Amino acid sequence: MLGYYSSLSAEVYDMDKPAGHSFGDVEYYSERLKGVSGKVLEPATGTGRILVPLVKQGFNVEGFDLSGEMLAIARHNCEEHGVKAELRQDNMVTFERSGKYEAVIVPTGTFLLISDRKDSIRALENFYRHLADGGRLILDVFLQTDFEKGRVSVRTWDCENGDRITHENTLVEVDHVNQLTVSHGRYERWRGGKLVESELERFPLRWYGIEEFRMILENIGFQDVVVSADYEYGRPPERADQTVTFEAVK
Repeated sequence: MLGYYSSLSAEVYDMDKPAGHSFGDVEYYSERLKGVSGKVLEPATGTGRILVPLVKQGFNVEGFDLSGEMLAIARHNCEEHGVKAELRQDNMVTFERSGKYEAVIVPTGTFLLISDRKDSIRALENFYRHLADGGRLILDVFLQTDFEKGRVSVRTWDCENGDRITHENTLVEVDHVNQLTVSHGRYERWRGGKLVESELERFPLRWYGIEEFRMILENIGFQDVVVSADYEYGRPPERADQTVTFEAVK
């Protein structure tokens, strides 16, 4: 099962992480893609946060996403930034393309939204099939560190039109055996002190051990797997709170 983004969550994502916003990943992916002149695929491209700056730098990036709401914002962001990119609605597990790609990139842990393990492996196999020989997969994951069931977090965003959007997130399920957490999110739009819109979201996240994920990639057929921490290429992870990037070659 893939995570689903509601329209309010898509709006919040774009406000919180606008096109071009970087956690160090925009610069990292730009550097790792140097020399790539062919097509690059970004599954689960979201609102185009990374796609837009990569296309502006001259990379030929195509994107797709499961959420039509996310894609609508991505198309708007492309237009606003004066870039053109092919964007489609699709998912990581079953997408089909006739051509091959020099690189497939999945930044920011988005791959972990595939909550079913069999589906996640099918997605990785799909990436492998769509890569040209010598093509590279670059993919971020993070380790799960919060297992406090019932923990509630709240964030607030003020919109340009004066609306306020709040997000309350509650961790409701921790499955250590299947390496899965599930959170329930509630988005609410407030206008003039009155609630005018509300949406609920089920948010599953899978986690993997570092060596486990390396073995999965190698079993699929990937070679030369490099594991990097916090967007420093080749730097081994040392802490559970670091972003971990896998790079592997077909």
